Amino acid sequence: MGKLLEGKKAVVTGGSRGIGRAIALEFAREGADVCITYATNEEASKETLAMLSEAGALFPFALKGDAADEGFAKEVAIHMKDIFGGVDILVNNAGITDDGLIMRMKPESFDRVVAANLSGAFYMLRELSPFMLKQRAGRVVNISSVAGVKGNAGQANYAASKAGLIGLTLSAAKELGGKGITVNAVAPGLIDTDMTRALTETQLAQSLKAIPAARAGRPEEVAHLACFLCSDKAAYITGQVIAIDGGLVM
Repeated sequence: MGKLLEGKKAVVTGGSRGIGRAIALEFAREGADVCITYATNEEASKETLAMLSEAGALFPFALKGDAADEGFAKEVAIHMKDIFGGVDILVNNAGITDDGLIMRMKPESFDRVVAANLSGAFYMLRELSPFMLKQRAGRVVNISSVAGVKGNAGQANYAASKAGLIGLTLSAAKELGGKGITVNAVAPGLIDTDMTRALTETQLAQSLKAIPAARAGRPEEVAHLACFLCSDKAAYITGQVIAIDGGLVM
């Protein structure tokens, strides 16, 4: 049986750790060549590249840059053209948090999170979608969050950025759908990553009470969904926001 992403060329932003790493590895196992981007953690990026090679990626590479920088998206596009000749798949996963109550949140904190999580996805989509338009085929998956669907106290900036990603997804799906390009959003709930491991035992217990599945999700579970959406099997799925949250939002 053939691999789901055989011969595809993929970009996964924020791909050195957590959900992004899991997605990149799943893509490699399913036959794709992968470029990951990362902001600061050089060691994690090197570890991920080694893991991608072990998973079967022939020419994995990593690019360091600020997701909020328009110029970085242009750099990614240039490298993808030079190394792979184009792009088939874009996963906008890069994101940051800077939590705080609205009344105490500084404007720069709000702007910084929105720039990294939402503007960065827009820049990548704008720079990489022309490759897909030229070949009249492509897949885009934006990693949103349940916070973007239902909000979250103390995360107005993060929730706003993730809700914005949903709007970007729906608009892009309408613009690109007739060109063979699907655009979908995935909205993870509580996933076992470095971010959630920072929760106190009390915070974690409270979070788990609200989840019918009674557990945190695994990054690999999000990766399986992303991989399916980027495969030919999902060619008629576009403009959707798919929660992967153990039943938290329903």
